[in-house]
Amino acid sequence: MELAEPERKKDEKINGVIYNMSPAPGYKHGIINNNINTIIKQNLKHSLCLVFMENLDFKYHPDINDDYLCPDIMIVCDRTHLKGSFYSGVPKMIVETLGPSTAKRDRTEKKDIYEQAGVEEYWIVSPQGSVEIYYLENGKYILEQIYMLQNDKEDAEYNAEQEIFLRVFPHIKMTLGEIFEGLE
Repeated sequence: MELAEPERKKDEKINGVIYNMSPAPGYKHGIINNNINTIIKQNLKHSLCLVFMENLDFKYHPDINDDYLCPDIMIVCDRTHLKGSFYSGVPKMIVETLGPSTAKRDRTEKKDIYEQAGVEEYWIVSPQGSVEIYYLENGKYILEQIYMLQNDKEDAEYNAEQEIFLRVFPHIKMTLGEIFEGLE
């Protein structure tokens, strides 16, 4: 009889404190992450860079401690820092999709960690239809843009076709409608 390996619970370790990320945040979170991941993956086909969705830990201080985060989406280009289930280099871009139990940490502690680590581009996406884009400028995050989806074509503020480009990969673009597709 074969014994099943114990299932690893999804968690993060910040300053030595383990934060349990269970239960899962819900289907909208998954739809959004899959939409963004799919668009990025399709556009990185012939690149050395890779995109990961919720399945690779980011060890942001591997020389100091064993703290780690589990970004929703992470683009990595220096494959020499990939080891087993974690990445210890500096990701080019990270996306966090807000969930009820992680929203505050995504906007505070995790944003600060990504900034200090040197992640060039950080997106915070809300299942309610917003995207905040931060760019690293002189070691500090600058909030470059905030988009709030308005997908009613009859509304004067309609913006579902608004294109968003990744700064780190300008050839990769997606619309607000594509990010939130399937949430209706």
